[in-house]
Amino acid sequence: MSFEWPWQYNFPPFFTLQPNVDTRQKQLAAWCSLALSYCRHHKLYTLDVMEAQESPVFNNKKIERKLSMEAIQVVFEELRKKGNLEWLDKNKSRCLVMWRRPEEWGKLIYQWVSKNGMVNSVFTLYELSNGDDTEGEEFHGLEEWMLLRSLQALQTEGKGEIITMDDGKGVKFF
Repeated sequence: MSFEWPWQYNFPPFFTLQPNVDTRQKQLAAWCSLALSYCRHHKLYTLDVMEAQESPVFNNKKIERKLSMEAIQVVFEELRKKGNLEWLDKNKSRCLVMWRRPEEWGKLIYQWVSKNGMVNSVFTLYELSNGDDTEGEEFHGLEEWMLLRSLQALQTEGKGEIITMDDGKGVKFF
């Protein structure tokens, strides 16, 4: 399945931050939505700011337009304010992208556990994110840092407990 670009992506002014406050807010919302949709479609969890400008999401080669580095920073800051992005370093050169927040992932995982009658079961992190049983589930292939945050959210809700096992971490669901 190929990624479906929004109409704005082929509209050259979309690649220039607009000076009008209302227009700019709508534009930033569209950029945030596009960036998250793109990352979700390609299952991207980390982005490098320097590479972002050459990424198809910010660089439309068909119309020969790309978002400036400053504008990309503005989009990333907007994503951070919304809770969808965290910086990995003080220089703000790499970031974690959360197209689904940990609580949302936790809810999906717990629904799967409940639906399959696996409450009171223990899983390794590997089994949850890469096991045969989870193949075809949206959380299959989830990166470990996000999986752990999702399980921490479930632990806070009393629906699971992260445990240390001989070969790493696991979780028991309640």
